[in-house]
Amino acid sequence: MKRLKRLTPYIVVSLISIMIGVTLVGCGGGPSGNPQAGDTSFMNQLKPPTAQAQVSEARNTPIVKAVQAVGSTVVGITNKAVARDFFNRKVVVEQGVGSGVIFDANGYIVTNNHVVEGAAEIVVSLADGRTVNGTVVGTDPATDLAVVKIEASDLPVATLGDSDSLMVGEPAIAIGNPLGLEFKGTVTVGVISAVNRTLDFGDRRFKLIQTDAAINPGNSGGALVNADGVVVGINSSKISATGVEGIGFAIPVNTARPILQSLIDKGRVIRAYLGIGALDKNTAAKYGYELNIEKGIYLAKVYPNGPAAKVGIQEGDVILSVAGTETNSVPDLRAVLDNQQVGSRVAVVIQRNGRTQTINVALEEMPQQQ
Repeated sequence: MKRLKRLTPYIVVSLISIMIGVTLVGCGGGPSGNPQAGDTSFMNQLKPPTAQAQVSEARNTPIVKAVQAVGSTVVGITNKAVARDFFNRKVVVEQGVGSGVIFDANGYIVTNNHVVEGAAEIVVSLADGRTVNGTVVGTDPATDLAVVKIEASDLPVATLGDSDSLMVGEPAIAIGNPLGLEFKGTVTVGVISAVNRTLDFGDRRFKLIQTDAAINPGNSGGALVNADGVVVGINSSKISATGVEGIGFAIPVNTARPILQSLIDKGRVIRAYLGIGALDKNTAAKYGYELNIEKGIYLAKVYPNGPAAKVGIQEGDVILSVAGTETNSVPDLRAVLDNQQVGSRVAVVIQRNGRTQTINVALEEMPQQQ
């Protein structure tokens, strides 16, 4: 009896353990251990959902749809150049990587001029994983645009929209390859910060789309897309402010259209030419000169046999206006001439020795070396 009393606590503990085990098995399912219908066990809660095909409207936003429409048309463009190795042998090396957008089923791709500049070889990386060689059809350094062509089948094509209809505050989606192909197809989202933002770079004036969607090196030539899934701009990191957060720029599609067509048709952009070299007050000041003029631009050079020289315009004259538009800076003059047709006659108002006169000039085609 004493021995039975000593064993009693152990027997009780064993019985309780058995009861707990039976309870757990009962909650776990049938004899096979498989979950039964209506099972809500903890382990079953950890299983992933099976109905992933149903995407809620909260997730399937206009931005998602826009990226699905355009993402496959954005490509990577690798610029390769010829260099010399240690033994003075010619080798092909990678100069850099940018982005591009397929805008025609025949394989035409828009990108930035600085992406393909100086390339001995162009390699295009498609979104579906294919890699093909590309050919530079034409470039326009003045607007930083270029066209590349590839020979490939079943190409996705982006729809080019109307950049003139953009509204400040509407969504803006940038798609490209920031920092190289390791981050290809990167999507950044912001808003249209400003339209027709006018910036002067050198002697050129650009009207650009400003956005706070992140545009980094490698994004150059990529797509700026609106919420309707159409391309409204060509991103350019070259004309973004270095070290500044939240300010990016894109070339409006409506500006790019005629340039792309000219590059495809002629390999270059034909612009009107006056045949002068001019200085404005700001440019002269940068080089330490002071121009004693109230307004207009000073003619430091008149090219022989050029349109201006043919009608008697001289070095030292001051151009006040062209085609009825005041020209108080070199970008002013460039902007006026870019809107004129080759062969058209324009009224040029000049000031010479304190006297003002108007001279009609027949504009010619700008030589390629100018």
